[in-house]
Amino acid sequence: MNRAPLARSIWLSLPVWLCACERNTHPNGTDSSADKQAFAPWFEDVAGQCGLDFTHMRGLRQRYWFPELMGSGLCWFDYDGDGRVDLFVVQSGDLEPGDQTVPRSKLFRNLGDGRFADVTESAGLSTPGFGMGCTVADCDGDGDVDLYVTNVGANILYRNNGDGTFTDVTADAGVGDMGWGTSAGFFDCEGDGDLDLWVVNYVRWRKDLEIACKSPYGERDYCSPNNYNAPSQCVLYINDGQGRFRDESSASGLAAAFGNGLGLALCDFDGDGRIDVYVSNDGMANQLWMNRGDSKFVDEALMRGCAVNANGAAEASMGTVAGDFDQDGDVDLFITNLRGETNTLYSNDGQGRMRDHSARSGLAAASLQFTGFGDALADFDHDGILDLFVANGRVSHAKPVFSESDIYAEPKQLFRGVGDLRFEEVAHGGLARALLGNSRGLAVADYDDDGDLDIAVNENNGRLRLLRNVSAKRGHWTKLSVLDIAGAPALGARLAIDVGGRIIHRDVAVCSSYCSAGDARVHCGLGAVSVLEHIKVRWTDGSREHFGPLPADRIHELRRGRGRSTR
Repeated sequence: MNRAPLARSIWLSLPVWLCACERNTHPNGTDSSADKQAFAPWFEDVAGQCGLDFTHMRGLRQRYWFPELMGSGLCWFDYDGDGRVDLFVVQSGDLEPGDQTVPRSKLFRNLGDGRFADVTESAGLSTPGFGMGCTVADCDGDGDVDLYVTNVGANILYRNNGDGTFTDVTADAGVGDMGWGTSAGFFDCEGDGDLDLWVVNYVRWRKDLEIACKSPYGERDYCSPNNYNAPSQCVLYINDGQGRFRDESSASGLAAAFGNGLGLALCDFDGDGRIDVYVSNDGMANQLWMNRGDSKFVDEALMRGCAVNANGAAEASMGTVAGDFDQDGDVDLFITNLRGETNTLYSNDGQGRMRDHSARSGLAAASLQFTGFGDALADFDHDGILDLFVANGRVSHAKPVFSESDIYAEPKQLFRGVGDLRFEEVAHGGLARALLGNSRGLAVADYDDDGDLDIAVNENNGRLRLLRNVSAKRGHWTKLSVLDIAGAPALGARLAIDVGGRIIHRDVAVCSSYCSAGDARVHCGLGAVSVLEHIKVRWTDGSREHFGPLPADRIHELRRGRGRSTR
């Protein structure tokens, strides 16, 4: 069975009414059609000139084994505590290298002048295994950000030693799950101040399960996950407060559901103060694990409207982004899907009930001919409205072919937010010309600290991309480093930011996109507003502090214990 069965290909003949043909007017009074005529690039690829020398390898030779298709992600984090975000890029390598040398994952240190240096060896990151994803957090509470890497096989936890080096503590920590790990994230499951770990698993794969699949054109091609009929279960590790973990997956309720897990979002979806977990499954119903306290979770995706799309169909569901798309104070969801499906936007009613808003958003029709993986929600142009970037890449042979050198390559897409949960596509993905690649992981960060957000993209079997933001800015910005008492990012903290009487809601989160993690610092475009009047921070234990007023166009540190306490 090929990756894009006939039932899905019917989408390609959908009527014209689904096209995003509306003429949108931006809230600042400018007509979107005029913007297109005066197009100027939003991004430029600067990876080569920045010293980011990395090329992803799916295998020494193409065997058409399923894992070759799916890697890999990347992570932004400040590993050395110098205030600049560094970049870790996950390498796949080869599933059976034998005695041949294969490249490994790389850590690039941000030098602060727009350049990066490869410090993988000096940092002690050997990263064995066929890599898939990564996530970061201070999981032992010492103030240094640690690194967790998922693999096809044993995952690895690297403890940050605080001196620029890492130590593999997987065995002592007890988090070396042996499945096919994809996305993962740390969060305070219990509200006790310790960061727990959720690991998403994909397919229970073995090479002896491989069969010869073909494309619709009769060529050898990769199989669908449903060919293997081997969905997995997620893993929940509970932190004992000393950096050691115990597997509470069964006791927490996770054994109630299986899935081909790829995407992960950790957010409080129903506003009860507890972090919930959304898992995107490839070709199966997605899961929304509601946190009931005491490390107990119940999958309520079906009853809350985000297990399947508006037509009742399960989708491929790869990249996953949670955020306040419509700026009404709750957390919405966006998921990238397979070519022939549409990417899906779920809007939250404030109580954790979701509605498929894809068709009216302008995002559905634009995604029909592409396979989306990494995605990012951010205000790239500082107009006060969130935009969306999607990195695409195929998983099977299809026509038309965009690149003769890589039949799986597709262009990237940028959608400018125009308000009221609507988006308009920007030409060439916001670049001077279309940038092709078989994209997988994507993560955003302001790597050059100029106030706007840049994008790193890991290309399957291709060269790493760093897209520097060069967009014409439409307003002011702020960047908030929200820290716990130890000085590490306070993952799970929720912010309500008063900007001229309008409240912007943001979460401190890194787990997003596809097998990736972005910069933990909270970024906001502010439009014409130049002062943050008031910032309310709700920490994961329910306590609150207030900060501000603060001027715009600067980086501010909000450290727990240094604000004004409130009930």
